[in-house]
Amino acid sequence: MFETLKPSPPDKIIELLEMFRADPRTDKLDLGVGVYKDANGKTPVMRAVKAAEKRLLDAQDSKAYVGILGDLDFVRAMGELALGSAVPADRLSGAQTPGGTGAIRQLLELVKRSSPTATVWYSDPTWPNHPAMLAHLGIPSRTYRYFDATTGGVDFASMMADLVGMKPGDVLLLHGCCHNPTGANLTLEQWREVTDFVAKAGVVPFIDLAYQGFGDGLEADAAGVRHMAAAVPEMLLAVSCSKNFGLYRDRVGAAFALSETPERAAITKANMASLSRLNFSFPPDHGAKVVAIILGDPGLKADWQAELEAMRSGMLELRKGLADELRRATNSDRFDFVGVHRGMFSRLGLGPAQVVKLREDFGIYAVGDSRINIAGLPAQGLARLAAAIASVED
Repeated sequence: MFETLKPSPPDKIIELLEMFRADPRTDKLDLGVGVYKDANGKTPVMRAVKAAEKRLLDAQDSKAYVGILGDLDFVRAMGELALGSAVPADRLSGAQTPGGTGAIRQLLELVKRSSPTATVWYSDPTWPNHPAMLAHLGIPSRTYRYFDATTGGVDFASMMADLVGMKPGDVLLLHGCCHNPTGANLTLEQWREVTDFVAKAGVVPFIDLAYQGFGDGLEADAAGVRHMAAAVPEMLLAVSCSKNFGLYRDRVGAAFALSETPERAAITKANMASLSRLNFSFPPDHGAKVVAIILGDPGLKADWQAELEAMRSGMLELRKGLADELRRATNSDRFDFVGVHRGMFSRLGLGPAQVVKLREDFGIYAVGDSRINIAGLPAQGLARLAAAIASVED
């Protein structure tokens, strides 16, 4: 049967990584792959994670399956981390998933099961896996304008103008913070305006919260999400522990659905359990248990927050440093938005030919749309990077 298969288009980021590995230049620079890196170019294991893993290794006496919805202590803790006290617990259904990607997939399947004619609206641009999963599942989708390439900010007026075309029951996919790939975020006032719109239009918000703690801090990054959750009858929320706990390979995430009443929440929860059973049966335990240990222990939680804050602050310093060097290299404020963006990514606004020139002439690898990973910046090489970007701008 396999002779009927068609070649799959290559993943552009994986393809870029392979090109980087094959490049023999010693001064090459990888700004493409979206993982956090420290000053030594490594993706570290956080101190609290190491401590929790040791505790788990000593205490764990079984490798039996966890429940169909996963580690419920983990699910509860992640719900509180993301939503605080914004919604009553009895209206919230949650399930542990294999990473944030797994959470998005589960929630999209829940959309398809509950409302197969609903259209999911996502930002242009967005994380490429969003439209890819929608297409794979056969869910109707449309885009709304989001990014202003000239200013490097959110084109909020165009966004709201496009959303007027949404119908009751449609789903609005939003990035909770640290927009990927642009780094341009909604302000809290804009979150309030979008919340008013979805409440009046009967639209269901779907929040992808993959970077809580990487932008303006754990609480600030969730402020817009919490405001919206408190004001709407229904909401979907996908969270990831890949970035803020550094658990990329352990695949730790959670899917949440907010229902209008506790009775509907119970039915939603049963459907989430059914989808888990159909897709992967039981989620992996190790990473989720580690997170549950950290969030359940005041000392470990404080140490995790301190290290997360240091990571966030380091990325902000790199942002400011690059923005300053770009101002000097270009003798303009063209790239000042880099210092204003938040999270791991910024979209520089370069054309595809300029991105290729960066790679071929300078060994600087960025995604084709000119998205760069701020955490991959070399603290001692910002001037060289800025000079290269200015060169291809000419």
